[in-house]
Amino acid sequence: MNLRYIPMPDEEARRLWQGGRDAYGNRPERRISDGEGVPCRHCLRNVDAGEPYLILAYRPFSSVQPYAETGPIFMHAEECGPPDAHSFPPILSSSKDYLLRGYSADERIVYGTGGVIAAEKLEQRAEELLERPDVAYVHVRSAKNNCYQCRIETA
Repeated sequence: MNLRYIPMPDEEARRLWQGGRDAYGNRPERRISDGEGVPCRHCLRNVDAGEPYLILAYRPFSSVQPYAETGPIFMHAEECGPPDAHSFPPILSSSKDYLLRGYSADERIVYGTGGVIAAEKLEQRAEELLERPDVAYVHVRSAKNNCYQCRIETA
């Protein structure tokens, strides 16, 4: 199975870089990275030490509904390019485990799909979930803080 790693959409990132507001209507906060644990949700790489980044509330869903979680994320403060959707993202190599959860085509959690998975088994578990007819895509989230990392789909 060919997996695709889907970052924050380009148009959403551009809007934020141009001073747009986050999911709560606030302007993103600007900080300088210490190089530790600052994963950009647009390029899916870590923000290097000394580089500016934004902290903002993000809702990775197309509509506001009961399952549309909103939470804090980081992204480069300056424009960065999108990742290769078919390559394993560097930000998913920075932790020993992640929370994976399957979603239906109408953006609802598919109960029974969520669980903390060891990083080395992430792709295997994503493939298992995506083989299910009721799972349209998978979210990868931080196992410790539930922060959204990226979305996984089949190619």
